[in-house]
Amino acid sequence: MNHKIIQMKPEHWPAVREIYREGIATGNATFATDLPDWEKWNSAHLQDCRLVACKRDQVLGWAALSPVSARRVYAGVAEVSVYVAAAARGRGVGKSLLKALIQESEAKGVWTLQAGIFPENSASIALHKSCGFRKVGVRRRIGKLRDTWRDVLLLERRSTTIGR
Repeated sequence: MNHKIIQMKPEHWPAVREIYREGIATGNATFATDLPDWEKWNSAHLQDCRLVACKRDQVLGWAALSPVSARRVYAGVAEVSVYVAAAARGRGVGKSLLKALIQESEAKGVWTLQAGIFPENSASIALHKSCGFRKVGVRRRIGKLRDTWRDVLLLERRSTTIGR
């Protein structure tokens, strides 16, 4: 591994946003079609558990968590986002980000991580499974991306150390 994982800072936002744009452009990473500004993205993600993978000063990928519910009972459940720059895919960046995110989430008291992934995104499915996620279901035709109904696989990882 020739990159390091560090805490995401606001100054990383331009690179994070560009990597997110690349993910949107694939058509298989997210239902989002527009890029958010910093304020919108920042408010939608937990303040903890925001990471970037860097090589020198270049951001290669990012990972963050979003709350699944405002209800207190779900305070330890979060949704995972992992995005890797197109030029850095297939080099272990996603795996190192996801492993670090799991470790950090457990340190912050998160007991369940979930991920919604388009079935066509085989690389993301393989990545999550390699880090202990399991498929818990398929949400058939859960939403439209542009004019096409899309299924979403629901994967989750239950901590073996938190929330036992």
